[in-house]
Amino acid sequence: MAFDAFYLTAVLGEVRERCDGAKVEKIYQPSRDTLIFQLRGQKSREKLLLAANPTAPRLHLTAASPENPPEPPMFCMFLRKHLLGARLSEISQTPMERCAVFRFDCTDEMGYPIQKKLVAELMGRTCNVYLLGPEGRILDCLRRIGLDESSRPALPGLSYQNPSPIEKRNPAEMTQEDYVNLLTAEGADVLSQRLMDALGGLSPLVTREAALFAAGDTDARVSALDADRAGEKLYLFFEEHLRHPAPWYYAAPDGTLKQFAFCPIREYGDCARAESFSGLLDRFYTLRDRKDAMRQKSQSLRKSVANQVQRLRRKMALQEKELTATYDRERLRQLGDILTANLHRIQKGQTKILCQDFYDENMGDVEIPLSPILSPQQNAAKFYKDYTRMKNAQKELTHQLELGTEECSYLESVLEELGRAQSEAELEEIRQELYAGGYVRMDGAKKKMKQSKLPPMRFESTDGFPIYVGRNNRQNDELTFKLARKDDVWCHASKVHGSHVIISCGGQKPPDDTVTQAAQLAAYYAETGGGQNIPVDVTTVKQVKKTPGGKPGMVIYHTYRTAIVNPYPDVRVDPLNAESKVNRI
Repeated sequence: MAFDAFYLTAVLGEVRERCDGAKVEKIYQPSRDTLIFQLRGQKSREKLLLAANPTAPRLHLTAASPENPPEPPMFCMFLRKHLLGARLSEISQTPMERCAVFRFDCTDEMGYPIQKKLVAELMGRTCNVYLLGPEGRILDCLRRIGLDESSRPALPGLSYQNPSPIEKRNPAEMTQEDYVNLLTAEGADVLSQRLMDALGGLSPLVTREAALFAAGDTDARVSALDADRAGEKLYLFFEEHLRHPAPWYYAAPDGTLKQFAFCPIREYGDCARAESFSGLLDRFYTLRDRKDAMRQKSQSLRKSVANQVQRLRRKMALQEKELTATYDRERLRQLGDILTANLHRIQKGQTKILCQDFYDENMGDVEIPLSPILSPQQNAAKFYKDYTRMKNAQKELTHQLELGTEECSYLESVLEELGRAQSEAELEEIRQELYAGGYVRMDGAKKKMKQSKLPPMRFESTDGFPIYVGRNNRQNDELTFKLARKDDVWCHASKVHGSHVIISCGGQKPPDDTVTQAAQLAAYYAETGGGQNIPVDVTTVKQVKKTPGGKPGMVIYHTYRTAIVNPYPDVRVDPLNAESKVNRI
């Protein structure tokens, strides 16, 4: 993502256009680091969101209405006291910094007009929001910083200190000659890194895109470039996109936004253009926040499943230890044979006996322990009995370990599904699956609730073939063994947990591009979704069999071919909404 200084510049342009002269109607603080100002202009109402979160700083207009706490935080109450009814008169930005300044026309306690400023510093770890009085003193701030904590303390009553100026060049002010000089001067050999070191206000994503445009490679080396030609292209790149920025983004096959910037994003393949900078940020972080919320809602389930995996692994470790002990059982039979040959030498009450070991090639002596309460025959029989017990134990332990490995693999697949769940409905389906397997309990109300089944995710290849992707293990089973036809193509990431992917062929042979795109979807919706060069097994549905007595989603197949793909499709595959379940694909 590239919420850099120049992206902020573009966002502020939209805010000026829609909120200039607007009055502050309401102020909310839904979370510790997030403020929302409801502004009423002449034509419309807008909501301005300020997020001083170090991991996701941002500023944009929003359509979201997050839930607010029952009691507003102190800083929210303070802002309401000073800014409710104030008019937004000016918006500015610190050059090449993610720092926005909002000037408000207010009145003091006596009714006289005064001006106050709201400063939003959105620079990573130093994120903060300040309310300044007419003289530039801090009235209060979102995050107070003591005198001994920083060279820029943030406390009420102190004079506000501007961020330290950036000692880098402004790319918006550079000429073509400046870029040529930059390439011929000393510096990092990787072009994108040299641009990052020399130019201010840019994100690494944008400098890589500039390198890709200028040299055809994000990792291009300055030493291998023609400085004049590359300098000319760099000038054209920044001249175009800094003067005419546009909201561009790259999305994953399921529509999840992965990257955004004020310039086209060619590094990851095809990109798309959004309608507005604020709308793009709002969509990006709404989806992200929704995913974070789902992660929190699934936390209890994840913890329960993870604990069961740990218990199962500890149990299997003990079984492995016991199994290893059975490998020495042959010696028990040998000792029984030696005792049987020496029964005439044993007296009841002996605790040991020294006998010649005829299983030893050197015919050495072996000391055999005896039970004093057993007869000679019973001592020999005990060794045979222990031998038989360990022989049977090996078979049972081997079987139990196979079952444990399968169960552990299944529970790990559930954990992977919980990480991918994007809605309450998906989470509830997984909860029902775990309940049916006896892994979780459910209260009576939830047991009686009739759960509507989600359809599988539906995509369409560039050749027009429908592609279906299972959301969870139970849906994988239904997709493969109930909805798919025998001659449909089946894909699954090789030897890892993931979704079943079906190409609905309709009696035709799908083109290679369609199969590749389906394999890419299988790679994306698998444990290895973030990797590269993922092996994906491809076969027909009729070759896939349910594992006898196996857990949901567990299958076996022997005839297949393996494709090596990247999880993000090279050719765009657009997801389609499947609102109702179909009887057959």
